[in-house]
Amino acid sequence: MVTINPLNLFLWTFRRNEKDVVNLYTALSPVMQLATGGSMLNFGYWSDDNSDPISAQNNLCMVFANMAELSSAKQIVDVGSGLAAPSKLWRDSYPEITLYDVNINFKQLTSPGTQKNIEFLNSTSTKLPFADESVDRVLALESAQHFKPLSDFISESKRILKKSGLLVMAVPVTSENSSLGKLNLLKFTWSSEHYSIDYLKNLIISYGFSISEEKLIGSNVYDPLANYYLENRDELKISILKNYAPYVEKILFKSIQNMKKASEEKIIDYVLLKCHL
Repeated sequence: MVTINPLNLFLWTFRRNEKDVVNLYTALSPVMQLATGGSMLNFGYWSDDNSDPISAQNNLCMVFANMAELSSAKQIVDVGSGLAAPSKLWRDSYPEITLYDVNINFKQLTSPGTQKNIEFLNSTSTKLPFADESVDRVLALESAQHFKPLSDFISESKRILKKSGLLVMAVPVTSENSSLGKLNLLKFTWSSEHYSIDYLKNLIISYGFSISEEKLIGSNVYDPLANYYLENRDELKISILKNYAPYVEKILFKSIQNMKKASEEKIIDYVLLKCHL
């Protein structure tokens, strides 16, 4: 059984520096894998045709890929690449591309093993190991909310992108009328920065990017994800409790309830942004 010190869990979530995020994902990523049966670590883009976790997660990856115009790209940097499941899906869908998976979490980088057309780089998001104007795309699929400072990541993206390149991001965000009080338990269990949509867009624009496409998809992310967990909790709980103490599942359950409520009240949302120089 995986043992997690509750105090460490609180400190990782409260402080949220790079080392904390690495520790948090190392400890809790397997919970996501147990709940979904796959290696994706995103919330998914749910629909009538994508009503189970793996299908919804794959759908989010492909909607994101279409926005990023991967069919016309060659050199692609995926920052905060997780267990490389999105990169493998993109590589299989677009065989001509070369992907560079950047992750500060070395353990996650070593998990996929050697992969055709995917190179793994252990680096921070704020100092990307690429030459100026050398890549076609910089992608951050549900990872930019962890980059600190986010401004350095955007500046680095601008530096390494070719003039015709794109920065594409998928980010959980808060609405302008949100507050820490309204987030309830999420202010502790949402282990990332709580950026508002306007703050994020203004920051991107301040570094010389234009936003050519924006999609708010929170209602296709949080609500159906929560409904899936709540409807299948008994079965999922059995899998989680084989590896984790009961309090981990209880926190997850309460957090998902809060997430659903916050989404329904438009306190949180989820944005896809396509940005060009």
